[in-house]
Amino acid sequence: MVTYNPKDWWKLIFAFHKSDTFRQLLPGILGVAAFTAVIAFLENDYFHATFKNTTVIHSLVGFVLSMLLVFRTNSAYDRWWEGRKLWGAMVNNSRSLMMKINTFDGESSIKEEIKQLMIDFVWATKEHLRHGVKMMDLSDFTRKELTGNPDNVPLAIMNLVHKKTSQLLQYHPDKSMKMLYLNEDLKSFMDILGGCERIKKTPIPFSYSLFLKKVIFVYIFTMPIGFVREFGYWASPIVALIFYVFAGIELLAEEIEDPFGTDANDLPTDNIFKTIKQNLSQIF
Repeated sequence: MVTYNPKDWWKLIFAFHKSDTFRQLLPGILGVAAFTAVIAFLENDYFHATFKNTTVIHSLVGFVLSMLLVFRTNSAYDRWWEGRKLWGAMVNNSRSLMMKINTFDGESSIKEEIKQLMIDFVWATKEHLRHGVKMMDLSDFTRKELTGNPDNVPLAIMNLVHKKTSQLLQYHPDKSMKMLYLNEDLKSFMDILGGCERIKKTPIPFSYSLFLKKVIFVYIFTMPIGFVREFGYWASPIVALIFYVFAGIELLAEEIEDPFGTDANDLPTDNIFKTIKQNLSQIF
């Protein structure tokens, strides 16, 4: 995730980051400008077309397309923000669980094992939402405790956390009460994992995304037919600018609808993991 100062207008206006939509759309912008210039030449200089311009139609369709893009962007941002709230809960609940466990009587070695499992759980969740967990990245203790090669590594690690917690409290006279005391924190991690998997595995409906792309394509590539009658060759930069605006909004929505990757606008899950690791080490 890119960190920036939102108040530094001039720096942001003239910045060209690798994730900037202008850089990504530049070939398309140039292609649309060239296509419009060719249409302008054919209509005005070759065929000398005299039909009535159709800019009114594009004005009406443009309004509808704008509403669709607003809905598209809001839906994508809701997914991004929900992901951020889930990872915020990951930070808070891991602190809460470890502080409670740290106050219990019991073997310090088991507490240390639970701490290591929780750190590996956060790491595994982060990687699980990207391209899958590499077992070699987990701690030696967790790799030794895990049996086989589980499909859902975070789930397997949380199962070990439950077992180790029960082992820590096995000789406590009020074990049931203490497990009930920890139950909400332990359960919350499954809710977080499930919530993140829901966002990851449920993209925007295919038909909606396909329809929007087709409408943008038809809208942009029919626009020169009417615009060159009114603006001449100036229609070339005008149509290119409109393409940049509409296609850029769709591109931004595509990037943030899956917020768990490594793109510039994705959630800073690497930094969140480091924060959790530092916090748990501090508690113990």
